[in-house]
Amino acid sequence: MKNYTLKSLRAKKGLRQRDMAELLNMPITTYSSKENGERKFTIEEAITLSDIFKCDIREIFLVF
Repeated sequence: MKNYTLKSLRAKKGLRQRDMAELLNMPITTYSSKENGERKFTIEEAITLSDIFKCDIREIFLVF
């Protein structure tokens, strides 16, 4: 499943996938596949994402 929450949070901050890849220190292709749900984020990456977006990890990754 694609992570629409992550994509919308990224867009609201005006960040591109390239920007996110740089912040997470990974190639853009890796970030793109993770954002699109083809690969999983590590817990360390999830914590970094929650820091970037100033929200709880559950807000990014849990689907209700």
